[in-house]
Amino acid sequence: MTGQASGRAAGDAWSSPEGAAALAAPHSAEKRRAVDLRVLLGLFLPVAIALIWEGIVSIGWAQGRLVPPPSRIVATLWGLSETGELWTHVWATLWRVAAGFAIGAAAGIVLGALSGASDTIRRLLDPTLQALRAIPSIAWVPLFILWLGIFEASKVALIAVGVFFPVYLGIAGAILSVDRKLVEVGRVFRLSRFKLARRILLPAVLPEAVIALRSGLGLGFMFVVAAEFMGASEGLGYLLVDGQQMGKPDQILAAIIAFALLGKLADSLLMLGTKPLVRWQDTVRERL
Repeated sequence: MTGQASGRAAGDAWSSPEGAAALAAPHSAEKRRAVDLRVLLGLFLPVAIALIWEGIVSIGWAQGRLVPPPSRIVATLWGLSETGELWTHVWATLWRVAAGFAIGAAAGIVLGALSGASDTIRRLLDPTLQALRAIPSIAWVPLFILWLGIFEASKVALIAVGVFFPVYLGIAGAILSVDRKLVEVGRVFRLSRFKLARRILLPAVLPEAVIALRSGLGLGFMFVVAAEFMGASEGLGYLLVDGQQMGKPDQILAAIIAFALLGKLADSLLMLGTKPLVRWQDTVRERL
């Protein structure tokens, strides 16, 4: 009787908006605490390393000339921020990565989809693209400078090349790995090609497509360094080169940390933007 009464009480609670909100509130608070704990856990390792190194330098066990303590790096970042120089370099790098990512991802999605959907197109394109993928990024630099000049077009093109290949491979591989039984179920229900693609193929491909986009974005930030070595006067890559030429390890590490923070921020925004596309997934991670 007690169990039936509690069951009826819970049912009555969920039947009204106020009761549903009251029952959902503890779960929401628990979920927020779990998110906060994950954030703190992610910050633990870099903060611990920074504090340990700061302590080692402050007590004189190391001079901190080649690897400056975090306090000196923060002071360098603050000084660059106050003069506005840091934001100029950050904006230049972000613009190049965004433009290169848009071009490379669009080309990778289109060619990856064509290659995955058509055996003929795959046999035509894939061998050439796989051979081009093996070319080191730095090998493209003189060619792009010769074709496009030393200004923005060559830098964006180099970043687009870096983004293109992981996106292409991820999209093509995702389409080729779709479970054949799902397609057969769609054909049993006499779905048209458009409905088959929208209801079965697209949901099956989206999770791996998101991973491919994240990989491409990460390589975009890697390629922007090589791109900004190509005669750039702005950008975090230029800040790295300037710090190396002027013998400023604190500036080099400040630029590296800025790269890390920007890359993490961009990846988080991409995950946030694509989360609605894969919200239907019932994975272990979503249930934890």
